[in-house]
Amino acid sequence: MKILFVIDKVELKYFEFNNLVTNFWLIKGFLDRGNEVYITTIPNLSLKSDVAYTHCYETFVQDENIFYKNVKFEKQIDDFELVMFRPDPPVDIDYINATYIFDFVKKAEVINSPSAIRDFNEKLHSVYFKEFMSENIVTSSLKDIEEFLIANKEIVLKPLNRCFGSGVMYLYQGDPNTRTIINTMTNNETTLVMVQKFIPEVRQGDIRVLTLGDKILPYAIKKLPTGDDFKFNTHSDDFIVDSGLTNTDLDKFTPIAQKLNSMGIKMAGLDVISGKVIEVNVTSPCYFIKEVNRVYNIHLENELCDYLLTKNLLSL
Repeated sequence: MKILFVIDKVELKYFEFNNLVTNFWLIKGFLDRGNEVYITTIPNLSLKSDVAYTHCYETFVQDENIFYKNVKFEKQIDDFELVMFRPDPPVDIDYINATYIFDFVKKAEVINSPSAIRDFNEKLHSVYFKEFMSENIVTSSLKDIEEFLIANKEIVLKPLNRCFGSGVMYLYQGDPNTRTIINTMTNNETTLVMVQKFIPEVRQGDIRVLTLGDKILPYAIKKLPTGDDFKFNTHSDDFIVDSGLTNTDLDKFTPIAQKLNSMGIKMAGLDVISGKVIEVNVTSPCYFIKEVNRVYNIHLENELCDYLLTKNLLSL
């Protein structure tokens, strides 16, 4: 099978040996199974008349690491049976334009669906699952945020288009920097932000719950905050442990997986604190494969690749 990965520009720069990222394990898994795997980035996508193209690089395995040949090939995206669309946020105009290119892809199976990603904001559309969330509002209003802060005592403000905790701010009632932080986050009441009630249990870590198709995987991990922050902000084994996900949790979150799957989002990562979903990662969800393998003594990449290949073969 011919497989294309649309990855982030930074990931392309540090492609070799980067076994902290999900794409490393998926690409290696596909290559180990004898598939042809190519990589590209958003600037290498194009449209000629109504045909979608990419300039891409062929990958290979050597000494248990993955590499790519420094020769660009131009290929129609429909030359590939499977495309893994996994650029990182920010979901800016370049990102949105890339999803438009995929509106003209007719045959290739694309995961996650770029149009679904375009229509699903990781922060804002988490409200689809409001019964699993803490209190929240989406607004740019200084007055609304101040009233929400008074009602909830401690809050978190999040930009709508970034990832990995970037730009997330904590506020408590009486903080002397309240108005400065709110005005900075909202660009003086011109930019919408997600505002959530602060969950104190975040200091004990948040859980990454993984969806695959319409099910929840039983291999969740807990991401612990570093000593200088209230949130996880470093990719280190010292801050990643077994989550203790229960069968009750699996049943509880399965409807979320089913809803996402029906929308074209086959792979997602739910961030959960004290049973509350705080975010639904759909753009390039990290599956923490290296860490899950260590914690559970498994090879998660095999299960993921088997699902992706079997699903794609059945659809041909």
